[in-house]
Amino acid sequence: MRPLSLPSSRNRCNHRASKEIADSKNILLTGVPRIGKTTIIHKIISNIKRGCAGFYTEEMREGNQRVGFKLITLDHKDCILSHENIKSRHRVGKYGVNLECIGCIGVASMLEGIQKKKVIIIDEIGKMELFSKDFQEIVIKALDSESPVLGTILFRPHPFCDKIKKREDVEIIEVTTENRDRLPDLIIEKLR
Repeated sequence: MRPLSLPSSRNRCNHRASKEIADSKNILLTGVPRIGKTTIIHKIISNIKRGCAGFYTEEMREGNQRVGFKLITLDHKDCILSHENIKSRHRVGKYGVNLECIGCIGVASMLEGIQKKKVIIIDEIGKMELFSKDFQEIVIKALDSESPVLGTILFRPHPFCDKIKKREDVEIIEVTTENRDRLPDLIIEKLR
């Protein structure tokens, strides 16, 4: 499926964009790093009335230096997803990846969403998380479930992500500087 880039407000095509978003149960945001995908997810979580389950990731910093990433569930459990001091054969750049964090905390939070039919938040389907086969399996189960999925997905090509992006029940929205301020309201309306 081709990524959807919402038109700028100058074009006034928001009706079409809303309809396209509304046609799919599963919405995945993509875009270049630091474009605002996680910020959009946080705005949506704080404004939808339905129950949510799942997780998001957050940078860990020491002073001005990023040293890793933390995985935080919506029921306030957390673990270190990756850190420059973690010794692991699974690495992304300078960060060693903690598969136990993904497999135990992240996967369990998504399973709760499936079982309780909540909106499932997955931030993100990215390189670090994809080292876990359990994570990959629960992502597919979540997308196949009755629960809507709202998440972020790797912008660059990746075999697993490319298959998800081609699914008929998944709407891929590319976040840009032009559309990022309008996206939360459009997606919130869909999830009500």
